[in-house]
Amino acid sequence: MGALKDRIASELKEAMRARDQLRLDTLRSALSGFTYKRTESGSELSDADELDVVRRLVKQRADAAGEYEKAGRPELADKERAEREILLAYLPAQRSAAQIREMVQSVLAELPPESRNAGAVMKVVMPQLKGLADGNLVRQIVTEELRA
Repeated sequence: MGALKDRIASELKEAMRARDQLRLDTLRSALSGFTYKRTESGSELSDADELDVVRRLVKQRADAAGEYEKAGRPELADKERAEREILLAYLPAQRSAAQIREMVQSVLAELPPESRNAGAVMKVVMPQLKGLADGNLVRQIVTEELRA
């Protein structure tokens, strides 16, 4: 069992004792995600696989919150956002917009002028930021920097 899965399982027990239903449901969904991924892959999950599962769950919560907002269901959107915040605690710290901008600027400085386009910059930046920044934010910063 990976360290992340162990940590979540341990905190699930704490949530049970504290009768924290939201946290309990969220952590159960994460453990369920691990089980599904392990069954799907047919092998034990690596630490990177576990992080991918949690990242996917965070993205699902963000997408669902947006959909609930559009549908006029703010109480469900708030629940999804709260679950997302719980799950974010299990991911490595995210890079700030300033850190991303700095990285994008250094990549742009290294690229020859004829190959300075969003695709080329994203191809270099995204592997370095995998799991450390939201792709939409990175794309937005790249677009802003290319216009500057």
